[in-house]
Amino acid sequence: MKVLVIGKGGREHALVWKLAQSPRVERVYCAPGNAGTAQEGVNVPIEVNDFEALSDFVQREQIKLTVVGPEEPLAGGIVDHFHAKKLRIFGPSKEAAQLEASKVFAKKIMQHAYVPTADFATFDHPDLARNYVYSREYVLIDNVTRCYPFKGLEVLEEGGNKYVFHPTTGKRMRVPPPEPLVVKADGLAAGKGVFVCNGTADALEAITRIMTNEEFGQQAGRRIVIEKRLEGEELSLLAVVAGRTILLLPPTQDHKRAFAGDAGPNTGGMGAYCPAPLANPEILDLASREIFVPTVHAMRRRHTPFRGILYAGLMVTPNGPRVLEFNCRFGDPEVQPLLMRLKTDLVELIEATIEDRLDQFEATGLEWDPRPAVCVVLASGGYPEKFEKGLPISGLEQAAALPDVKIFHAGTRLDRGTVVTDGGRVLGVTALGDTLEAARARAYEACSLIHFKNMHYRRDIGLKGLTGKAVDR
Repeated sequence: MKVLVIGKGGREHALVWKLAQSPRVERVYCAPGNAGTAQEGVNVPIEVNDFEALSDFVQREQIKLTVVGPEEPLAGGIVDHFHAKKLRIFGPSKEAAQLEASKVFAKKIMQHAYVPTADFATFDHPDLARNYVYSREYVLIDNVTRCYPFKGLEVLEEGGNKYVFHPTTGKRMRVPPPEPLVVKADGLAAGKGVFVCNGTADALEAITRIMTNEEFGQQAGRRIVIEKRLEGEELSLLAVVAGRTILLLPPTQDHKRAFAGDAGPNTGGMGAYCPAPLANPEILDLASREIFVPTVHAMRRRHTPFRGILYAGLMVTPNGPRVLEFNCRFGDPEVQPLLMRLKTDLVELIEATIEDRLDQFEATGLEWDPRPAVCVVLASGGYPEKFEKGLPISGLEQAAALPDVKIFHAGTRLDRGTVVTDGGRVLGVTALGDTLEAARARAYEACSLIHFKNMHYRRDIGLKGLTGKAVDR
């Protein structure tokens, strides 16, 4: 059979690579693909949102299965488009994909299904959002709440603290620090529309960037979610979902911040490892019972059943796991270490999902390589902000020759036979090892052999699995 993968990043290269291993697959196409997918299959110059051209290509080439990688075509309704033409495709419908496409939609589903998540409020106007942020900073004067900017009160800032003076007694009173907040663009923002704020000024800036400046597009910034910041450690948990069957995949841990020690701005992900020791049996059981089951059932009740990959980004708090966000496809870079370990035929798993036969895997489970896997993302200098493209990459063959190493291409392309950079996240260097420490060592050995101008990467990917915290080294 022939298979088409839609997308051009590291996730899509991993999917092409794994699908091509199936004995039932004769050829894998990728639209539009990158320099890595061209090595495993055949690239097709069709963009991910050109649904008509994609479906025409599938019909012309008699492709039996299409797998969607990125979130944008799912949110745009590519699955509905293919179903209308009676073409087999893996992924949720446009309605179901709102779990990722709209933060407001996802929060309301969680609220109605009693899924544990952070307290939140939603806004469709920047002034209302700013007033809400101001209201989180207040002081009690004679049992009456005075909210920022404390009109009529003299304000003093000293040593990073803020004080007001009682209007009659003149007594100096410390203003409690505002509740930590997270501000999120409602729509898709390529993983960059989330701001973890340290104070009122940060939250106000985030509102301006999302809603006023529309840095992530008019649609994405039309509404925002402001939620209480959760404290704990992040965990990525993916499940294959079809009908009433929910098949949890091994837990992974992503590293969102740009720099070691979890410093710097949020990115699309700077690396991941699998399995994550943080997800003990108790955490997995809670996540299944309190998050995945009620969410899937809530979607069925509203007549938008979910089918495909449901990804829960979790914060593991002292009170249990809480949902930060839902995604409706394989995570990137989480899928790279996941697929490095998967031994079950991915085509069989996907077809069972499409055909409502996923329960056949419940009894036997999926087959996994017992060894841990680590993926380190090599990024362009300046990412996630401005970066240069078209830089030649060297050392790929030497790194790929190491045992138990796979180099997944993300932001690359071929320029007259030379692999050059073409994005912020350029490569996902992924390795297996008998232990997590061994997998890390092998991945970083491979990283040391690859070079391009201004290349940077985190040197602490996977250390949380060994130490329980990020380490700057």
